Amino acid sequence: MIGVLALPPMLEGAVSPPAQPSGSPAVAAGFAALDPAPDHVLALVAATEDEPDEKKDEKKDADAQEGGEKGDEAGDDAREELSAALADRQADQQNENQQNDRNDDDQKDDQKDDRQENEQDGDADDEFPGRENAAPPALADFADIGAVNRLVSEPTPDGNASTGSFVSECGTPDPALRNSDNWIVAPGKPNGAQHMHDYLGSTATDSSTDAGDLLASETSCELENRSTFYWPVLRDTSQVGVDDNEDGGGLDGNVGEILEPAQVVMQFLGNPTGPVFPMPQLLRVITGDAKAVTNGADNVRAQWTCRGFEDRATTDYPLCPDGSRLLRVLDFPSCWDGENLDSQDHRSHVVFADEDTGACSQDSVAVPQLRMILAYDMPGGRNFALDTFPDQQHHPATDHGDFVNGMPDELMDAVVECLNEGLQC
Repeated sequence: MIGVLALPPMLEGAVSPPAQPSGSPAVAAGFAALDPAPDHVLALVAATEDEPDEKKDEKKDADAQEGGEKGDEAGDDAREELSAALADRQADQQNENQQNDRNDDDQKDDQKDDRQENEQDGDADDEFPGRENAAPPALADFADIGAVNRLVSEPTPDGNASTGSFVSECGTPDPALRNSDNWIVAPGKPNGAQHMHDYLGSTATDSSTDAGDLLASETSCELENRSTFYWPVLRDTSQVGVDDNEDGGGLDGNVGEILEPAQVVMQFLGNPTGPVFPMPQLLRVITGDAKAVTNGADNVRAQWTCRGFEDRATTDYPLCPDGSRLLRVLDFPSCWDGENLDSQDHRSHVVFADEDTGACSQDSVAVPQLRMILAYDMPGGRNFALDTFPDQQHHPATDHGDFVNGMPDELMDAVVECLNEGLQC
């Protein structure tokens, strides 16, 4: 009971004894915070698992006997396929741009003349680039979740692992706080993201925000947690959004009615090779790449799945069975350089652990790892898309998230204690 007694009074009674010494109970705790999948969905999952599939059987055997080596190979294959798909998308976009340039030379109608004049005048086309390349997602960006065979694997925890889990209770996003700013990457620039964000935690969210504003703001989170959590919205593209003619919305190619998440889980996890240490206040951490189509797959961290199918993930939009909520799972890096709250590229100061072992490098410190789980009730068919920069054309691999730590030191210490003691808090 030492770990329980060491927690501040506000967390007493909120912990449970550790389960088996494995990383999986901690991960499962995040999904357990969601509404369960309906019985008919679970029956579909069971039927899918029972289907004769030699590759699936071989994969499961290899994972058990070889410590996930086969799963690593499948992950490498998936990344290669994604890299090729992103390269094809960018090549198609470049070809289209070249064709448009040729068309401009051949026939200059009034609309094109106006656009060229506006560009020379330095208007919104310069201020918000890429709008001419906006396009809906491709059919190939969607995949039936039942056909997804990329199983999720985790590094095996060792005897020193921090196997606990802490869920920060923050409610659901307030639509009134939505905006298309990003004060981490584009400070001081309205519509710096060119796509809408949902926010949890601190109410200091727009382009004018300074990091210190978080610590004096109101918050939607319990326990005086003034962290900010944000991510791009999803839209029902069969509907018309209220921002159809606004920056961040239709003017940037983001069309449709914004879907409010049915549930959100902000979970912190430990490290499979040892204890974690407190992260400092105002540490900024990002995951994913909002410009993956342009930049390639190196920083892609998108994980899409469906409720009941949490053992598999895809970088495509998943088509879920009726009654199964769509899930977005965003894992954040957790190896801090021990000194900087931010870096020029917003990545170098906090990086991901080794994919195979989960260990941080010797020149970094393991801190609690944030996992965002976002659950949505979806429209039927392919009538949904992620908000993106216009030239990223709603590619699902561009999913990303941002976090700035605004926890009081006492709360961060409690989170660390919970994870290191293997508790579920």
